[in-house]
Amino acid sequence: MLTNELMISSSSLYAAFGSKASLFDAAVRTHIRRYALIYERAVQEENLGDVIRRLLIDSVVEFTGMEDEDAGCLTNSAAMADTSDTLNVRAFVGESQQKDEALLRARIERAVMDGEVPDYTDAVALSDLVQSLWHGLSVRANLGVERSELLGTAELACGVFERAFSATESDGRSGGA
Repeated sequence: MLTNELMISSSSLYAAFGSKASLFDAAVRTHIRRYALIYERAVQEENLGDVIRRLLIDSVVEFTGMEDEDAGCLTNSAAMADTSDTLNVRAFVGESQQKDEALLRARIERAVMDGEVPDYTDAVALSDLVQSLWHGLSVRANLGVERSELLGTAELACGVFERAFSATESDGRSGGA
């Protein structure tokens, strides 16, 4: 436990942040920033398939963390509990996730404009699908699903996206997503 490692009492730790609720708020804000960084790094990838792969794989690694940490996404857990006295956790998490999703959607829109994916690709629907996968992986990590299984799910999803992005003209279009 942190207090043991720092050799201080719980009350001293809470006092450093003003209260137990303020400590929790700081932890949530720090944790959410870790996911924002994953999105920021992912959208820098050269092609959309790699963007989605990096987003899902890096997130699974983050969700499953170290073996001695709790599994899953603190932000999803915090939003479900929403017990903080100072931070409206659901609103904060929602706003943060909307920013992440907007970043992803903008990258998908750029891929459409650049001809990387077919022009009929629905950026909103594709972004929603990726976000649904992301949340599902987080929930499953919270339930204790092993990293290897979550990575397998993410890899399968990435393979489906890659096949859709590189589909031949057999259906009369240049691919699809």
